[in-house]
Amino acid sequence: MALPPEGGPLAAMLQETAEQAKEYMRQAKAPNTVRAYRSDWQRFSAWCAQRALASLPASEDTVALYLADLAATAKTSTLQRRLSAIAQAHKTAGLPAPTTDAKVRLTWAGIRRQKGTAQVGKSPILTADLRRLLATCEDRPLGLRDRALLLVGFAGAFRRSELISLDVADLTFGSNGVTVKLRRSKTDQEGHGETVGIPRGTNTDTCPVNALQAWLESAGIKVGPVFRPIDRHANIKDQRLSDRAVALIVKRHAEAAGLDAATYSGHSLRSGLATSAAMGGASERAIMRQTRHRSLPMVRRYIREGDLFRDNAAAQVGL
Repeated sequence: MALPPEGGPLAAMLQETAEQAKEYMRQAKAPNTVRAYRSDWQRFSAWCAQRALASLPASEDTVALYLADLAATAKTSTLQRRLSAIAQAHKTAGLPAPTTDAKVRLTWAGIRRQKGTAQVGKSPILTADLRRLLATCEDRPLGLRDRALLLVGFAGAFRRSELISLDVADLTFGSNGVTVKLRRSKTDQEGHGETVGIPRGTNTDTCPVNALQAWLESAGIKVGPVFRPIDRHANIKDQRLSDRAVALIVKRHAEAAGLDAATYSGHSLRSGLATSAAMGGASERAIMRQTRHRSLPMVRRYIREGDLFRDNAAAQVGL
């Protein structure tokens, strides 16, 4: 088949289509994943450059040495991500990934065996903890926003990215609570959409629906992002919060409440709802419906944590 002449309309159309295809490929992974891979690849490339080793293509010996060198200071989860970035860079370049070589796999297995693979997660914010955080929120724009963010993030078991993605158009208020339309999430990258129900609380001071309405009304927000930055002069910005801001808000109020802020993160709201619900006797199905988890193992971890002192055998022996 003859190629279209250079500069012709068909060639221009094909070039435009090729650029669109590249854009689709870039969109195949979440932006946070792309940023993490890019950062990890830059670190690997710098490490190789300092030792006069090729990074692309990298040999299996180079990758094995890299793992062994980092193992002394890096977590296994970090090493796993670095391996993924190295593999992805080679696949993108049309090269075989050195990470599948037996030497690399054995080195990686040895590191995991020695260091262990248990992840040290952040503490969940349980219901009692949440009340302490809410008590630090003042009745000013910043406090009203933070109160709504903390309560909605907890009750909806939202991820940080989900929480900041919410627009007013995604909310439908009713007598039972507010229905939230999630247009895209970590487990719904193709944007089919999910619906989350946030019921009204029995206590008006800790009701997520009341807090959300109070924030929107006080801020005069009728369209656009729900959660927005506020400057030091109490001016509410038009753009949405960053996902990092969610973690900082949680940490700020945890510290103000006398908790160890270093042990909490944005994820603490989501894990706190799951753990608190398990402590309250909620079923696996109910917890999974609210958290939108796709697999049982993670949910059961929260349930085990919530059940540690409920129906505990050691509490039945008269100590």
